Amino acid sequence: MLDSETTRHDDLRSGAGPWRPGLQRPRGRALERDTRCDVAIVGAGITGAFLAEHLTAFGLEVVVIDREREGFGSTAASTAMLQWEIDLSLRELAALYGFEQAAEIYRLSFRAVEGLSALVGDLAVPCNFVRRDTVYLAAGEVGPRELLDEAGLRAKAGLPGQFVEHAALRAAFGFDRAAAIVSPGSAEADPLCLCHGLLAAAVRRGARLIRDEAVASDDAGRSAAVSLSGGTAVEAAHIVLATGYVMPDGIDDDLHGTSSSWAIATVPQPPQALWPGAALVWEASRDYCYCRTTPEGRIVFGGEDENFADPDRRERLDPAKTEALRARLRALRPGARLELDRAWSGAFGQTADGLPLIGRVPGRPRLLAAYGYGGNGITFSFLASRLLGGLLRGGEERWFRHFAIDRPRPA
Repeated sequence: MLDSETTRHDDLRSGAGPWRPGLQRPRGRALERDTRCDVAIVGAGITGAFLAEHLTAFGLEVVVIDREREGFGSTAASTAMLQWEIDLSLRELAALYGFEQAAEIYRLSFRAVEGLSALVGDLAVPCNFVRRDTVYLAAGEVGPRELLDEAGLRAKAGLPGQFVEHAALRAAFGFDRAAAIVSPGSAEADPLCLCHGLLAAAVRRGARLIRDEAVASDDAGRSAAVSLSGGTAVEAAHIVLATGYVMPDGIDDDLHGTSSSWAIATVPQPPQALWPGAALVWEASRDYCYCRTTPEGRIVFGGEDENFADPDRRERLDPAKTEALRARLRALRPGARLELDRAWSGAFGQTADGLPLIGRVPGRPRLLAAYGYGGNGITFSFLASRLLGGLLRGGEERWFRHFAIDRPRPA
C-alpha cells in the first residue's frame, strides 16, 4: 500500500504518456491566512476536478488542496478509456451480488459515461473527447460460449451490445480472435486536458486551488478543518478525500489494494495499421491488455499488471514490461509500427469486487472519500462526484449503498 504521508507524483507514475497540459490549466497558490469554505477537497486530480466542478455548480464554496501540480499524478498516467463496462463481467458481478444488483450497477456505469459526455459538451472542454464503441475480445479461458452468455446477460439487463463471431470480427476490425462483444456508449479523452478544463470551470465559479500539503485533519466537532504544512488551516463543513490511489490513515478497507500497470504509445501509424472506428479494445481475461488510438494516430496499449505498488520495484520492471507490451501489440495488430513515442507505468487502485469505494467514512460524518477505481477510473470519478454531491446536499439514494465504503463484503 502506498503511504499517504510520503507518496509523491513520482511515486505514482514513471515516464510520461502522450498527454499535454490543458490550455485552461489553472494553478494553485499558497494560502496566506486561515480560511473557511463549505467543502474542502484534498486532491486535485480528475476526481477532485469533477467534484469541484459539480459542487460549485450548486453554489457551494469549494477549496481544492494539493501539494503538487494539479492533475500530474495518477491522472497523467491514465489511458483515459472511459468505459461503462466494469473490470468484473456482469456474470462475475452477479455471482457476488445477484443479477438485479449487478445489472443496476452496470446501468449506473453506462449512465455515468452518458453524463460525463453531456458535461464535457456543456462546458466545451477542449480535451479530444470522442464517443467510442468497445470491442471486448475473447481471451484466456473466456471463449465464444462465455462471451455469448455474457452478451445474453447484458441484453437482459437492458444494456447495448452485440456478440460477434470470428469471421465478422476479423472483417469489421481485423482482430484474429475467436469472438467479441461490440458495444456502444463508451468514450475517450485526453485526461490532463479534461482535468484542467474541469478545474478551470470550478475556478470561474469561485473555487480556490491551494498548493500546499494537507498534514492533518479534524472532523470531530461542529465543523471540520484541514491543517496545511505552511501553517495555515482550511475550516469546512465537510472534507472530501480524493487523493487518487493512496488510501489515507484512518480508512482501513480489506476490499482495496494498489497495483501497478504499464503502458506504451506508438509513433503515429499509417491508416491501414489502425482498426475501423477507433474502438476501445480490451480482453476478457483476468490479466487483460487494452488499447485505444489518439487523434494523431498513435496506438496506446496497456496492461501487464502486477499486484504490488512499490514504485522502485515498478520502475525496475519498466524495460521488460515495455517489451512485453510491444510483443502483445504485435500479436494483436501484426501490421502496426512498433516504434514507441512514449512508455510509462503507474499505480492504480482496485477492489476485490471491481467497484469503487465512495461515500461517508464510517463513524466520521464530516469526512467523505472516493477510492478504488480499477479500470474504470474516470468513469467512476464522475460517478463519485454525483454520489458525493448528493450526500453533501443532504440527499441519499438507495443505489449509493452499492459503492459505500462499509458495504457488505461478498462471500
